[in-house]
Amino acid sequence: MSMSSHPSWTLISTGNLASTYWKQGLWKEAEELLVRVIDRSKQVLGPEHRDTLTSIANLASVYTSQGRWKEAEVLGVQLMETRKQVLGQEHPDTLTSIANLASTYWEQGRWNESEELEVQVMNTSKRVLGEEHPETLTSIANLLSTYCTQGRWNEAEFLGVQVMETRKQVLGLEHPDTLTSIASLATVYMNQGRWKESEELKLHVIETRKRVLGLEHPDTLTITANLASTYNRQGRWKEAEELTVTVMVTRKQALGLEHPDTLTSISSLASIYDSQGRWTEAEDLKVQVMETRKRVLGLEHPDTLIIMSNLASTYGKLGRRKEAEALELQVIKTSKQVLGLKHPDTLISMANLSTNYKYQERWKEAVELDVQVLQIRKQVLGLEHPSTLQSIANLASTYCNQGRVKEAEELEVQVMETKKRVFGLDHPSTLDSIAELASTYWTQGRWKKSEELQVQVMDARKRVLGGEHPDTLSGMANLANTYHVQGRHAEARELMGECVMLMEKVIGKEHPDTVTTAQTLDEWTDQGGEWEDCSE
Repeated sequence: MSMSSHPSWTLISTGNLASTYWKQGLWKEAEELLVRVIDRSKQVLGPEHRDTLTSIANLASVYTSQGRWKEAEVLGVQLMETRKQVLGQEHPDTLTSIANLASTYWEQGRWNESEELEVQVMNTSKRVLGEEHPETLTSIANLLSTYCTQGRWNEAEFLGVQVMETRKQVLGLEHPDTLTSIASLATVYMNQGRWKESEELKLHVIETRKRVLGLEHPDTLTITANLASTYNRQGRWKEAEELTVTVMVTRKQALGLEHPDTLTSISSLASIYDSQGRWTEAEDLKVQVMETRKRVLGLEHPDTLIIMSNLASTYGKLGRRKEAEALELQVIKTSKQVLGLKHPDTLISMANLSTNYKYQERWKEAVELDVQVLQIRKQVLGLEHPSTLQSIANLASTYCNQGRVKEAEELEVQVMETKKRVFGLDHPSTLDSIAELASTYWTQGRWKKSEELQVQVMDARKRVLGGEHPDTLSGMANLANTYHVQGRHAEARELMGECVMLMEKVIGKEHPDTVTTAQTLDEWTDQGGEWEDCSE
């Protein structure tokens, strides 16, 4: 393609074609065109011309899509400094550059640096453009996203409500930006464990987008996929599966099998199969996604590494520990090189490897990884971040398996009390921590104390999650086991019988949890005649 005649128009049309490639997920093609556009723009228009700088910003976005965040960061800093010099600190294009750089920091897990830039953009936008200007609201929405990642959900909720209400007043209820705000608030509610409210908002957005944008519009498909995620966390796996299959089939038809969004849908379906205990089907889908991402995105792309880590997890559930370990070690090595040791994805992979070591009873190696991940998360995220608390819980679990139950108990109490204060007593994550402490008491033979916590957790889960949620049913099975070990066999059989009946109804007879629970009940029933209820 020659760029010698009518250079301005040629540059614009070539840049537009690059943008089309980018939206199609054809990032290599987009990159090649943009590099040519930038070189020619510098010659024809000058390095500080607005169009030249826009092309550099677009190339940075392409690098971000490819997971090449360091290169994106270099361009982002260059662009920000140039626009500051040419346009001034408060020019909208300068603020956009700062916001884009904040996004690049966010992708690298550098959330504190991202937050600093986002607050700067938000405050400047409020002063220069006004509280209700679209760019101001966008900057607030970006900060909301960072707060979510930091686990600061109450602050995120405050911003989410503010943006949503302002956009409703200024733009109208059906404007795409308003609907995006409602969807963002729904995500906050989901992280807070307020799944019913999250579901209601997402259903509203879906119906509006279907009517305004159409069933196959990318935004409609995205919110539908988000609703499926909510259903998955609620244990409503059949509904989650139906929605995810619909999104996946539509994306295959509209975008093609190799488009990133299509692959995300396939990966989401695999996760739902994991939840249902359909691990062989999950494996097939994950292998498909992994091989496609390797070919299309490359072995070192973050999305490729994520699906490899997910596949390793499925291998572990299938009992193929050595395959899981080999894949996890490969992911960790590449993640350290590409993302860095402190990146959240690297730490997740290390935590997954520790879990694999626990299943192999390689406690010493598991403890070393748990401690390393915990120390980094404390330093990078802070002591109250959800991921840090999960690391403390993981270490406690390893200690418990080693028989170091007092150390495990101390850590679990710390996690539980922190979650009560930060998330609230009824948050699902807080209830999980109480259940883990109950399990440690059970291991210590402190069955009355364990029972007290298990009853508390079961009652709260029934109220918060519903009587048929998988976590509620898991709690019922644990409580039945506690009754049994105390010699209260009639109560144990009755509760376990109710649990098996609900599991068969909700998650199916063939789910591994149902099979295990039913086997336990059968054993108790077979031995029932040999027992007398020993409770007083």
